[in-house]
Amino acid sequence: MTSDNNIMVILSSPSGVGKTTLTKKIQQKYQSFKISVSYTTRPPRSNEVNGVDYHFVKKAEFEELIKENKFYEYAKIFENYYGTLKTNVDETLKKNDIIFDIDWQGTKQLSKFENLKLIKIFLITENKEEIKKRLKNRNQNTDSELEKRYNSFDEEIKYWNDYDYILINKNLDVCFKQIENIILNNKKNFSTFFQKSA
Repeated sequence: MTSDNNIMVILSSPSGVGKTTLTKKIQQKYQSFKISVSYTTRPPRSNEVNGVDYHFVKKAEFEELIKENKFYEYAKIFENYYGTLKTNVDETLKKNDIIFDIDWQGTKQLSKFENLKLIKIFLITENKEEIKKRLKNRNQNTDSELEKRYNSFDEEIKYWNDYDYILINKNLDVCFKQIENIILNNKKNFSTFFQKSA
């Protein structure tokens, strides 16, 4: 399979909406999809594996990669850098579709590359209070981190218009089915387009 047939799906959302869970569900069901593993300067959580969840690097190394223009996109979020390395994406696209778990800042930067076939999906909960509840239930953040993530909600939803689809994740299985339909429709459309133009 050539990269002409492969697509890139972006899932973005405020913290706590479930994009990481949905990203993993897509990869588990569709072997063609690989999750883009971001570089980050934040320390790993106890259940995270270097090279699987993220590539964990020091701030100086990350900033050197920025200087060398090695990223398709990068952003500073809650005092830590996150970024997508160009070589990783280009190599993966030769054989696979890619799914990104990134924020609106990364989406804006990736959208500038016209050669990338992007499907941009923004996930949201029914209301802001639901975010706070989910973040507390997740129990992965300190109180101050939780408050920062909760307060970032208003900023992040300003960028809805940058996305092709906006989905409410009220029920995980329903939301997954909606994402699945979007991917299958777009995959078919992209394949048809490239067959016609070949």
